[in-house]
Amino acid sequence: QVQLVESGGGSVQAGGSLRLSCATSRYTGSPYCMGWFRQAPGKEREGVAHIDSDGSLTYGESVNGRFTISRDNAENTLFLQMNLLKPEDTAMYYCAADVGWVCPFVPRPTDFAYWGQGTQVTVSS
Repeated sequence: QVQLVESGGGSVQAGGSLRLSCATSRYTGSPYCMGWFRQAPGKEREGVAHIDSDGSLTYGESVNGRFTISRDNAENTLFLQMNLLKPEDTAMYYCAADVGWVCPFVPRPTDFAYWGQGTQVTVSS
């Protein structure tokens, strides 16, 4: 079992920045795939950014160039640096992880066994 706890959400004006963190309960081992999804009211959960044990990074088209995913292996913590935030980035952000494989080309929510409780990000115009 891997427990995930997100933090760092909040409210910010458009153009601002936030940094999300996801602490894992234990070392995930390798291979692994971890990342962030988000879900706005009335919309499907969508992939934001992912990283795997091979060092591969993937970003959703709408956040590419603005968001950066990283991982501190020593602290077993995943980060999402979000810059140039837009109102359309408003959503609940979820950390997700799975072990035993690297990320597929397009990670989907059904690919992940472990989820955090989510942290709310609200961007005002």
